[in-house]
Amino acid sequence: MSEAAHVPFTETKGPESAERLHRGALGLVDISASTMANIGPAYSFYFGFAGIVLAAGIGSPLVVLVAAVAIALLGNTLSQFSRAHPSTGGFITFVGKTFGGTSAVTTALVAGAGYIIAISSVLVISGGFLSIMIQYYTGTNIPWIIFSAIFTAGAMYMMFRGVAVSTRLAGFFFAFEMAVLFVVSIAVLFSGLALAFPLAIYLFIGWENSAALAEETTNPRRNVPRAVFLSVALMAVLYLLVAYATVTGFHYSATALTAPLIPFISVAHGVAAWLAFIAYLAGLTSTLGVLIAAVNSQCRLIFNAGREGLLPRWIGKVQPVRRTPVNAIITFVGIAGAITLVWALGHWIGGHGNSLDALNFFFESSTMGTILILFVYLAANVALPFYYRKYRPNEFNIIKHVVLPALGVIVVAVPIYYLFKPPQPQPYDWFPWVGLGLIAVAILYSIFLVRRDPGIGDRVGSIVADE
Repeated sequence: MSEAAHVPFTETKGPESAERLHRGALGLVDISASTMANIGPAYSFYFGFAGIVLAAGIGSPLVVLVAAVAIALLGNTLSQFSRAHPSTGGFITFVGKTFGGTSAVTTALVAGAGYIIAISSVLVISGGFLSIMIQYYTGTNIPWIIFSAIFTAGAMYMMFRGVAVSTRLAGFFFAFEMAVLFVVSIAVLFSGLALAFPLAIYLFIGWENSAALAEETTNPRRNVPRAVFLSVALMAVLYLLVAYATVTGFHYSATALTAPLIPFISVAHGVAAWLAFIAYLAGLTSTLGVLIAAVNSQCRLIFNAGREGLLPRWIGKVQPVRRTPVNAIITFVGIAGAITLVWALGHWIGGHGNSLDALNFFFESSTMGTILILFVYLAANVALPFYYRKYRPNEFNIIKHVVLPALGVIVVAVPIYYLFKPPQPQPYDWFPWVGLGLIAVAILYSIFLVRRDPGIGDRVGSIVADE
């Protein structure tokens, strides 16, 4: 063991020799499939489209199109950063590298909280959807928590085995759900910007997945931007097809569209009973794909933050044989599970035990998580022009580095506005203030941490994916 390995360091200071992930394990197809599996078109569309229809009526496909354009603008920001400085830390590295240590720690805390809250909805709905499916076909009501625990344990086992194995499994699930969505939509078509905008943006959450896989990807400066735009483009086309098929299946009636719990499955059943069955299977595989791909990607954000000393250093350790961030995976899923438990206890104590169903938790936790994630997107768009002026002035481009991120700021501000705009039903009316409170606490803690360890700012972005 080297002498440097014995040098003491604080809880926030990273070790001298960085823990490295399995470099070169993934290619362009792998990270693209993982990104699209993270988006989870069946999962997102099944549970999100009904809310979009409530707000936008038969104009819902147009809202989805506008949301796709908005995500493409954000994709420019992520791609420009990834070309210049590919990092497993993603937005945490990009914002921190631009504005310093305090902003890095704040972004790490806010992004980590947002993604963990959002992933808790996936943990719950993975079992909840199978419970709904079993009850629909057999009339048997099996508690969703049993299936959720089994699926979560299975997903963690696959992620522990290695990034390539788990990523390709998520890609397989995505391929199945995409085929089902396409087949059902074509069958339906042949057989017969308002409040909806934030919900349409949520359909694409996970588009940034590939950035966190940069260190394990071959040629990340080229492949990460390609994966971002390829994934967004394909998802936009698929969502538009499925949206128009669903609207067509209900004969352009907004009233009929909002009646069923999951409109797309009702449309599939109207064409053929066997289509409804495979649509249910696609929803289940989609949810499992999101669970694997999202945890795989998003836990790497807090792993890198721990490795660079922004978060406790034990989070930044890798399993020595398979080079997987085991501690980050356990931390990520463990906190998400604790959030689920606190949510359940809150409903019981508040006398709302009858609302402890998986779908109710999905809507609440996904909304709360999205609020925090949107602020991270906002910070990244603001940071892009400053980063290029500071570190790459010779490459600075007004269109790519000012105009497009400025438009990105606008499109992110729209869903933030509607999520904050009163009146909101309970408990959604206090979610924005919880979000602002968490951000304020993160800023104060970050200031304290940087004063205690001024070297944090120098460590942000010190580990580049392809070096």
